Amino acid sequence: MSDTRYFSFLRIGFIAIGCAWLMGCSDDAERERLTQEQEQRPVEELYREARDMLGQKTYKEAAEAFDDVERHYPYSEWAARSQIMAAYAYYRGTMYDDAVITLERFLEVYPSHPSIPYAYYLIGLSYYEQIADVGRDQGNTRKARKALRDVMRRFPNTDYARDAKLKLDLTEDHLAGKDMMIGRYYLQHKEYLAAANRFRAVIEEFQTTSHAPEALHRLVEVYLLLGVKDQAMRYASVLGHNFPETEWYERSYKLLGKAPIKAKKKDFIDRVF
Repeated sequence: MSDTRYFSFLRIGFIAIGCAWLMGCSDDAERERLTQEQEQRPVEELYREARDMLGQKTYKEAAEAFDDVERHYPYSEWAARSQIMAAYAYYRGTMYDDAVITLERFLEVYPSHPSIPYAYYLIGLSYYEQIADVGRDQGNTRKARKALRDVMRRFPNTDYARDAKLKLDLTEDHLAGKDMMIGRYYLQHKEYLAAANRFRAVIEEFQTTSHAPEALHRLVEVYLLLGVKDQAMRYASVLGHNFPETEWYERSYKLLGKAPIKAKKKDFIDRVF
């Protein structure tokens, strides 16, 4: 390659680099200009714009716009309101992890704000919406359970607590279903002690769910297979007292080959343990 051609390539390279640098500077300058314009706009205008985006269901953009309000006016009365609205926008846009992060920050920064009950409630909903099929990991289900119970404990006389109770019942039924599925697997593979542990977990932690009758029946079945008939009779008695109209009641006493046993009237917990 001749020197003339070589230096021509160099000049082209320098020109390209120079143009890229100038464009980068131009982009930075434009971003700085837009930021300054945002900071100069009234907070009410920024908030209204974010709310309009929410109304148009552009949830990600709305959340970011609410975040901008809080960032540009951190010490205004609009800051906390914008933070909770950003979390709501993330929630509506199914960006649940972002919603939880935003809400946890809200709880930390504004611990005495009137919207604190709503923030705890929305954390519970964000986990609740991520509950997976019982065949999959139940990490979010357990988080939903904890968050919903937190709402009920902290704010017992609110609409949030009442709705949390309904959702908690469904959440616990889901977790019980997971334990039942695993317990049946162990039972099928003749791992009887492991199966018993799962079925006991259902009646200890989730005794008010729809899975409790089957869990008691499975314990009857397991203890008969283990040759511990007294324990089987004990669980059959509890089943007969609490759920006499279920198919699991009939199945258990067919296994035992006996007439139904009537248990003494006690609290459910006392009858189980």
